[in-house]
Amino acid sequence: MSVRLPRTFPLPAVTVTDALARQFRLLECTARHFEGPQLFAADAGVLPGLGRPRTTARVEAVLADFFGAEAAALVQGAGTGAIRAALAAVLDAGDRLLIHRAPVYRTTAHTLRGLGIRTVEADFNDPREPARALASGDFRRAYVQHTRQRLGDSYDLSAVLAACRTAGVRTVVDDNYAALRVPHCGVELGADASCFSLFKLHGPEGVGAVVGEADLVARVHRDNYSGGGQVQGHQALDALRALTHVPVMWAVQSQVAAEVAGRLTAGEVPGVAEAALANAQDRCVLVRLARPLARALPAAAARHGAAPYPVGANSRYEIAPLFYRLSGSALADAPELADWAVRINPMRAGADLVLDILRRALTDLRYGGEGRGAERHDAGGGNADTRRPAREAHPAPRPED
Repeated sequence: MSVRLPRTFPLPAVTVTDALARQFRLLECTARHFEGPQLFAADAGVLPGLGRPRTTARVEAVLADFFGAEAAALVQGAGTGAIRAALAAVLDAGDRLLIHRAPVYRTTAHTLRGLGIRTVEADFNDPREPARALASGDFRRAYVQHTRQRLGDSYDLSAVLAACRTAGVRTVVDDNYAALRVPHCGVELGADASCFSLFKLHGPEGVGAVVGEADLVARVHRDNYSGGGQVQGHQALDALRALTHVPVMWAVQSQVAAEVAGRLTAGEVPGVAEAALANAQDRCVLVRLARPLARALPAAAARHGAAPYPVGANSRYEIAPLFYRLSGSALADAPELADWAVRINPMRAGADLVLDILRRALTDLRYGGEGRGAERHDAGGGNADTRRPAREAHPAPRPED
């Protein structure tokens, strides 16, 4: 069988020690912008002279302080809304935008098409290509996705941003799945703006953030003048409270993912041919199976307690390990993996549970059904008292990525 996982280049992870330092620094930033009672009260509406709730403005100040940026704006629409707000603030229809040569995340592709932006591609994995494109002088802006669009992507974000800065090209970075998971997000590496979802950071549904240069953020605020478009104070406080525990949680999750990948590579689960860490999109474990069972595996794993599809890809709703197909952008680049590979995200679980669910699910599929598979598992030394009962299967929604 010729199908194999490509070589992956995972982004660096944050250690638990460094995550603790980040958590403490976030609270130091919070103390600089909030007086104690203000953390228990929130306002709403379009405050005269400010254009948004005062509580929202305070949380924005905390985020700007924490990320070392000039300003921040909270927006509706989560990560997609943040990207759309930032690009709409700095580009007009017909403008040329330099992007990486790879399948674009689908909601971002809709944004680019809707704004009428003309994209020009360069392979960021080869530093010579963006250098040639930037030397042409045809661009005012470049857009870079921090996490991997293609499974084999290897470009260094800081190097891409430095090349753009040298050429006088300003940059917007999609930091979804990267903010607080990697040592430095785009704006910390010199980008003009970082855009990310706070829903993916355990915040409330629909809230996103644009963090960056003051002029860009001011245009985001100017464009979002409607009262109905504001992130209200209680939403902003909810997002801030969630952020206080996220750094350590993500560090632990990254540690568990590395353990899962290592144990699978060592052959701990029969039926697994290959495993690799990847940022596709979130940091996860890619698993190539020995048989083409990838399409059936998520439902089989769900019968043993796994989440069969994402809610927000690390939202507050997701606690069980996620067993799911590869992202739409990854499959657009490598469609041959659809039958052979899945991604596993431990979420809040430990490696033992992740591997146990995978082992049970593969046993079920190998022996033609959960009943026969469970019996064979018990016959091989499992405890019948711990076997999970059959669960009614429900069709899973199919989000784009």
